[in-house]
Amino acid sequence: MPPETASPLDRKLERGGFDWSKVVLNGLLPLAGVVVALLVGAVFLLLLKVNPLTAYGALVNGAIGTKYGFMMTLVKATPLLLVGAGICIAFRANVINIGGEGQIIAGAIAGAWIPLAFSSLPGWALVPFSCLGGFAAGALWGFIPGILKARLRVNEILSTIMMNAIAVQLLNIVLQGVLMDPEGVARGTFLAQTAQLPPQSWLIRLSPPTLLHTGALIALAMAVLVYIFLWRTTIGYNIRAVGLNPDASRYSGIRVPFYEALSLTLAGGLAGLAGVIEVIGVQHRLMPGLTSGYGFTGIVAALLGGLHPLGLIPASVLFGGLLVGADRMQRAVQVPSALVTAILGLIVLFVSGAAIWSRRWAAKRRISAARGGQS
Repeated sequence: MPPETASPLDRKLERGGFDWSKVVLNGLLPLAGVVVALLVGAVFLLLLKVNPLTAYGALVNGAIGTKYGFMMTLVKATPLLLVGAGICIAFRANVINIGGEGQIIAGAIAGAWIPLAFSSLPGWALVPFSCLGGFAAGALWGFIPGILKARLRVNEILSTIMMNAIAVQLLNIVLQGVLMDPEGVARGTFLAQTAQLPPQSWLIRLSPPTLLHTGALIALAMAVLVYIFLWRTTIGYNIRAVGLNPDASRYSGIRVPFYEALSLTLAGGLAGLAGVIEVIGVQHRLMPGLTSGYGFTGIVAALLGGLHPLGLIPASVLFGGLLVGADRMQRAVQVPSALVTAILGLIVLFVSGAAIWSRRWAAKRRISAARGGQS
């Protein structure tokens, strides 16, 4: 569309990459939220008679102070990057996906079942087959609330949270039933876990003996592909148009319900891919607690990255470092695990609040600019 005839919405949608005029809103404000959360956490540490500098020094050293710590930071960042990439798609369509936890579990179940059921396949076939199966299972877990919103206008926040609960119960059922480790049953231990996956289904380690695996490269590639998808394809354009103005999009002939459902489906697929990569890359078996809160932390990482797939990359590394460093801090200064959880929760709270405030500020600026143009 020629620039002189393009509408303001078209011009806004056609801008790809970073809009550096909004760096303060979309980048520095969420980062400031992290700093404020750490300052509040410092107050809690002082109340426990712990030196905050010592505690946070241990946190930083645990995250990036050693090769092993940095590799573990990248391991933790991998599922966050995949979940966050899906969040970027969903939130760009103005659809709120709180179902990352359940979608990770769905992908992990499929990603564990496929190697166990087809253990005779070679690795070059089994690994892609498992990843596709995990993506499909996660996509199904996102499609259900997506179609409910598209057809029945069911609130996606409620439906995705409910799908999380269903996924947790489904995981318990399969781990205590059809997927339970046969050796554990024979020994009478009845551990809620699967048998170890066949070695040919494991992802290759990039830096042995650390846990960093090729899933990190897959996640990085997916983040770049999501950027291309959102800003260089017609479908991505339509998704962003729906998120910016559903009424104008509907008037332009864009099927708003379809793209709302599609965005949730793709977000679920990427979260499912995170689940299967966690199973075949790190744990090599399916067991409870595999999500480690990635479904929720991925939302905050996406907000910190400005809901941009490329900005999400450093944000995921930052939060991966926080997760790794928090464990080191707990051991180094002997603080309760509840305090570590509280500090991470404060980071979630302040980053989310900064994102909400930045959107309101941007909305006020647009209104002021529109009024100025009319005068």
